Amino acid sequence: MAEISVVDAAEQGRFEVHVDGALVGFTEYSDRDGIRTFPHTEVDEAYAGQGLAKRVIRDGLDATRAAGLQVRPVCPAVAGFIKKNPDYADLVPDQFKDSIS
Repeated sequence: MAEISVVDAAEQGRFEVHVDGALVGFTEYSDRDGIRTFPHTEVDEAYAGQGLAKRVIRDGLDATRAAGLQVRPVCPAVAGFIKKNPDYADLVPDQFKDSIS
């Protein structure tokens, strides 16, 4: 079974997902005024359909919550994840709620 890990590559502004040590995807972020904006998520096509985007997004949102930040989900994958998992909706401030509705 493959070893999957997610790491915060803060110097690159992204959470990365690795399979057996190889980088296979990421979700980018930037922080400003207590809000973490997620503009883009990407997973290598060779690993599509394995739930890796969900994994890196979930772990990224969990880390964001732990850091006490709110979320601006610009990336459609992040917005869709939050919409399907309403227990993360509290991370989105009112001015950005339309992105998950």
